[in-house]
Amino acid sequence: MLDRRDFLTAGGALLLSPLAALANQAPAARKRLAVVTTLWTYRTHAWHMAERFLHGFPKNGQWHQPRLDVVSAYVDQRPEGDLSAGRAAENGFEVYGSVAEALRCGGERLAVDAVLLIGEHGDYPLNEFGQKLYPRHRLFKEITDVFRADGRSVPVFNDKHLSWSFDLAKEMVGLSRELKFPFLAGSSLPVTWRMPSVELPYDAELEEGLVVAYGSKDIYDFHAIETLQCMMERRKGGEAGIASVLALEGEELWKRVGSGELPSGGWDPKLFEACLSRSQTLNQPESFSHRYPTPAQIREWGKEARAYFFEYVDGTRGTVVMLNGVVQDFNFAARIKGRKQPLSTMFYLPPNPNVVYSAALMDNAEQMFLTGKAPYPVERTMLTSGMVESALQSLTKKQSLKTPHLDVTYRASRDSTFWRR
Repeated sequence: MLDRRDFLTAGGALLLSPLAALANQAPAARKRLAVVTTLWTYRTHAWHMAERFLHGFPKNGQWHQPRLDVVSAYVDQRPEGDLSAGRAAENGFEVYGSVAEALRCGGERLAVDAVLLIGEHGDYPLNEFGQKLYPRHRLFKEITDVFRADGRSVPVFNDKHLSWSFDLAKEMVGLSRELKFPFLAGSSLPVTWRMPSVELPYDAELEEGLVVAYGSKDIYDFHAIETLQCMMERRKGGEAGIASVLALEGEELWKRVGSGELPSGGWDPKLFEACLSRSQTLNQPESFSHRYPTPAQIREWGKEARAYFFEYVDGTRGTVVMLNGVVQDFNFAARIKGRKQPLSTMFYLPPNPNVVYSAALMDNAEQMFLTGKAPYPVERTMLTSGMVESALQSLTKKQSLKTPHLDVTYRASRDSTFWRR
């Protein structure tokens, strides 16, 4: 018969045995990651994102080390200040002279489990609409050429736009489907922290959405449009595509706002107020603080503002106001049927050097690399790539454009993917 001490000892052994068994299991095999990038210098996107897989990042109050090893890289441009050679020497990987060599690690066959494509920064030309012609499509095609030749494909994450061209973006998504590999893309804005930490209710009857943000044409326009779209896509019925876009800037914008020529005078005043009230960078007159700016001040400080008015196929309205001089952050507000007050939040971008929003983006990329399932649909970024292209064409041509080609339909993920903890 067991005495009390024997019983406790035996019971403890039973409790510990599953943990001991787990401890004796071999750790999960680490996956091999290839980095394909345009430029790897200080504070470029490769520095922000690829190095998360070298050194880890903060997550939920702990330092998280991704379960992938960078084993190779291709860097399209390596000017003075290039960091790739030093990072390779420090971390035991090689920088190859072509995309194919990087994916095959110098061998004959595909030798990686995932690809991180970062086509941002570098010396590339602009087109007539002010879009920088980053070679994301070219680099992506070189990746998929390897997949096709070697008869095997792996998950790919593409930073920011798919392409400056909607046709090329559509081709990239088509290739991912043809070759049957998980594909994820986009901005860090949809996945960063929000203040307050709110989500647009799934299947909400959304009437209008507004983003008030800041930044340069094309590069920051994309971030702001992804901010808009990651909320708008959750509306009842799912995404139906864009029917038209009108872009205005500067004096012409302010002339037409409130003139009666634009629906709601341009945008819903309550949504505009909600966005400015969420901003943490709202401009103020000298020696003042905590003052809501007057209409005259908004127009004076925002004299170079530009706005993109999108009409969705289902009749919903979405507007992006790039209000340089008034705010320096990204704010969203929406009018939902049956709700008296707007739903609003700020998409929070922590400052350098840690810029945790890039960690949030790479956390979602890691999930796809490990599980083989994209946490949100790549169709969002296919659509936003086209929205940027059409918006800048409208701005250059100074006219409203019909956009029947942006008939992109998809359902957003019900689960939210932005960081909360």
